[in-house]
Amino acid sequence: MEVNIRGGFSLLLLAIFLSGDEVSAAVFRLQNNCSYTIWPGTLSGNDGAALGDGGFSLSPGASVEFSAMPGWSGRFWARTGCTFDEFGNGNCQTGDCGSTLKCNGGGAPPVSLAEFTIGGGGISNSDKDFYDVSLVDGYNVGIGIRPTGGAGDCLYAGCIDDLNIKCPAELRVVDNNGVVVACRSACDAFKGAEFCCTGEHATPATCAPTQFSEMFKEACPSAYSYAYDDASSTFTCSGSDYLVTFCPTTRF
Repeated sequence: MEVNIRGGFSLLLLAIFLSGDEVSAAVFRLQNNCSYTIWPGTLSGNDGAALGDGGFSLSPGASVEFSAMPGWSGRFWARTGCTFDEFGNGNCQTGDCGSTLKCNGGGAPPVSLAEFTIGGGGISNSDKDFYDVSLVDGYNVGIGIRPTGGAGDCLYAGCIDDLNIKCPAELRVVDNNGVVVACRSACDAFKGAEFCCTGEHATPATCAPTQFSEMFKEACPSAYSYAYDDASSTFTCSGSDYLVTFCPTTRF
């Protein structure tokens, strides 16, 4: 269920069908467990209203809650190393979204993503929510998704390991002090069709995992590692609220 920043929401996010099911609003709680301030970005699909006006700052240990109506789809991510002026203009080392505090698009790779499609609302064939943590566009901070109060499988999704520490040299993004602040995807780094699942590699049968996506998958088994990593990376739950934790240390 990954979202392609350059190509819009993937078919798994948007392939939902008409139904009369009704589901109450889902509540997202975004929690900053990092030891530093982050600037979460939000993006809504289908021209929906951006939660939290698209972006805001979140201090260490702080949290914020948003409600999303049935049928909502979108993503959350963390921006790091940001500087903004009094008008909200500025930029971030990772996850930047148009050089503004209130994002007007998706986060620039490499960036870890939490992605959702909330069921019901007359546009889903069931009341199931779909969610995932995606490293398809690379990694900047760990993210975990924990459903609360829902029914169904409702499994934890996320990436607890710090992939910046494990990042291969050819994928590293470093700051001015030489500190690794993000880990690029092989697609972003090498642009090849075999890494990006494009061209002659644009189907599940022709786009296999690579040594780089396998490294991501080994570190974070319940996160998307490449475009066709659906079977072990897309999760469902019904009638749930969601805790989205940045820099999680546990699945519970």
